[in-house]
Amino acid sequence: MINYPQIDPVIFSIGPLSVRWYGLMYVLGFLASYILIKKDLKKDNPDYENDVDFLDNLITWVVVGVVVGGRLGYVIFYNPAYYLRHPLDIFATWDGGMAFHGGALGAITAGYIYSQIKKMDFWEWIDRCVVTVPIGLGFGRIGNFINGELYGRATDVPWAMIFPQGGMIPRHPSQLYEAFFEGFLLFVILWGLKRKKLPKGSMLAFFIIFYSFFRFIVEFFREPDAHLGFVFAFLSMGQMLSIAFMIMGMGLFYVRSGKKDLNNLR
Repeated sequence: MINYPQIDPVIFSIGPLSVRWYGLMYVLGFLASYILIKKDLKKDNPDYENDVDFLDNLITWVVVGVVVGGRLGYVIFYNPAYYLRHPLDIFATWDGGMAFHGGALGAITAGYIYSQIKKMDFWEWIDRCVVTVPIGLGFGRIGNFINGELYGRATDVPWAMIFPQGGMIPRHPSQLYEAFFEGFLLFVILWGLKRKKLPKGSMLAFFIIFYSFFRFIVEFFREPDAHLGFVFAFLSMGQMLSIAFMIMGMGLFYVRSGKKDLNNLR
């Protein structure tokens, strides 16, 4: 067994204001994505300045979409009964409760709306941006690990850890599994695929498919939410949502692959 590193979730505090590792991880994820996308835009791009202006505003829209969608996703998918009884708590995001699948839908919706407002090619931009998302996912899972939350199921593997919030039971450090598969490995896969001549929208489809596959597998090592348990046979809510997303990703790839015109190729 490996000792769980006791890291204070709060980096520093100034009066009532606290800067937390988890929040910093989100900032680092968005910053890394912005830098990579901006660097990619420089390559043989005569409209670089205009594209950067669009990117600056797009990031703002996406951040709002992630927060709103992530919160509503948690409320709807993970704890609707509680929030029906306590509707004002929906706004209490500082108490935690964000869902990736809701955040993904929120970000895609916000990006689509802003692209339509500015009359930009949504599929081209979503493909350009989505390949960098795993960076933020990896950082976010490290934030979960520091917080000691979303820990794994009980196990006797040599690298098991005892998480303070999980009782005196050795558990899988499933946050680190997710950081590797949904973060590092997914980024490597998407970054390699982006070099290929694929129909626009393919990178979004591949992101959804591979993320859903990795999430589905890792959920077998992650402790289900205490108030939900297994929602269908031996499957958790995260796995059920991942199945739905994987089907959506496959459907999107099928539809976008049917676009035969040369202008649709990147």
